[in-house]
Amino acid sequence: MKNSYFLLFIALFALSCNSVKRTQKFVSQGNYDEAIALATKKLQKDKGAKEYDAHIRILEEAFLKAKEEDTRHLTFLKRENSLANAKEIYYTYLDLQARQDLIRPLLPLYSLEMGRKANFVFTDYTSDLLAAKDGYVKALYQEAQVYLKRNTTIDYRSAFNVLCELEEVMPNYRDVNQLKDEAHFRGTNFVFVQLNNHTRQIIPFRLEQDLLNFNTYGLDDFWTEYHAQRENGIDYALGIDLNFQTIQITPERISDRQFTRKQRIKDGYDFRRDRGGNIVRDSLGNPIKVDKYIDVSATVYITAQEKAVLVGGTVVYKDLNKRRELNSFPLSSEFIFENVYATFRGDERALTADDRRLVNNRPIPFPNNEQMVFDAGQDIKERFKVILRDNPIY
Repeated sequence: MKNSYFLLFIALFALSCNSVKRTQKFVSQGNYDEAIALATKKLQKDKGAKEYDAHIRILEEAFLKAKEEDTRHLTFLKRENSLANAKEIYYTYLDLQARQDLIRPLLPLYSLEMGRKANFVFTDYTSDLLAAKDGYVKALYQEAQVYLKRNTTIDYRSAFNVLCELEEVMPNYRDVNQLKDEAHFRGTNFVFVQLNNHTRQIIPFRLEQDLLNFNTYGLDDFWTEYHAQRENGIDYALGIDLNFQTIQITPERISDRQFTRKQRIKDGYDFRRDRGGNIVRDSLGNPIKVDKYIDVSATVYITAQEKAVLVGGTVVYKDLNKRRELNSFPLSSEFIFENVYATFRGDERALTADDRRLVNNRPIPFPNNEQMVFDAGQDIKERFKVILRDNPIY
């Protein structure tokens, strides 16, 4: 038992030494915040534990150096007096405050190694933080205004992102919500989609509605909206034409085939007999049975109902302002109605498994042309969706 405690002590001591080396390495590399995070994590477990004592000295050193480094950097940033530095100034003050808030709950920290309490000089950054926050917010607002005045789609999107950042720092600042709505609206690509029928067939109205119901496509993203109807106040710079160019429907066809099925099947049993016609028995005196086979046959009449439709067209991307075609993609789909059933004459036992399945089928009415086009249109919709998904408009 004593040996077990000794080994446990050695293991804990080794782990403690290892963590101290890691913390010291962070300090020597200038990674002060990593050193502070590791040291405070150890001290939070038990700040009076002997194995964690070395972390107190390292924490004091890392805090002092981090503070000095950030203070020098702030002095440089402020002397530059640039709006671009406002963000860095604000977040540097946040870092300074966060370090103090991380260490404060651990105080006081007495180090046996140093023979004294650790010395942490804390500063009240409240006024500096408020001033830095105000400067950062004003810089963001000014940056957004610059993007908005450039009047391009990309700049409106950049303005929106800047305004979102501003809102995170200071919600409900001035007219930010209104400017966000404006930036989002002007940064959005509104795409007008039009269905054109260049065939001599009538496209079912419900199919046209389904194809142009973009709520079912799941394609709208934050910066792109597809519209099947023009809306007032929207400048549609981009358009997509869904052109139906051919619809070919074959006549209703019924074809018949006839097959003869023959099977040799077991049909009961008989008793084995000797040459004299006497029943042969086994060693126990029981009659020996012999399977009896017979030949059966049936005529199978298979009927196939077929009707097909081929729909072909193109998807054309257009620049509506310049009235030119940007890209074109072929689009086609074939839908085949097929029903096969069977009847038979003869012995049912001659039928195969497939024959039995077909015998259970029944003739059904042919779908009309409108239904055929609609069914093909469901596949067209999926293919159209793939084209829109794989070729997004930015």
